[in-house]
Amino acid sequence: QVQLVESGGGLVQAGGSLRLSCAASGRTFSNYGIGWFRQTPGKEREFVAAITGSGGSTYYADSVKGRFTISRDNAKNAVYLQMNSLKPEDTAVYYCAAPDGVSGYSVSYYWEYDYWGQGTQVTVSS
Repeated sequence: QVQLVESGGGLVQAGGSLRLSCAASGRTFSNYGIGWFRQTPGKEREFVAAITGSGGSTYYADSVKGRFTISRDNAKNAVYLQMNSLKPEDTAVYYCAAPDGVSGYSVSYYWEYDYWGQGTQVTVSS
């Protein structure tokens, strides 16, 4: 069974930075892509960023491009989301997610992912 655990959330002022971590276990980590999503109350889960299993390709939502960076360390079974120049509108619960397959899924659609962490709260004050 795949398990994902996020950490690194917190309260930060606008313009500040946070680094989220997603620790994975349960299967050969480097074979699978990982996505980051976020959600605020009453809104649909929103794509933030994704990375392929090898780390060779990354994808970003337009709203975070140039401010957030996704990376992974397959030796540590971990994926990171470095968030810079944070804005109040970045406030949300952030989730990492993994698909069941190694390919053939759309990275930005949350319903394509089968495994989810418990989420970590990020709050950006103005």
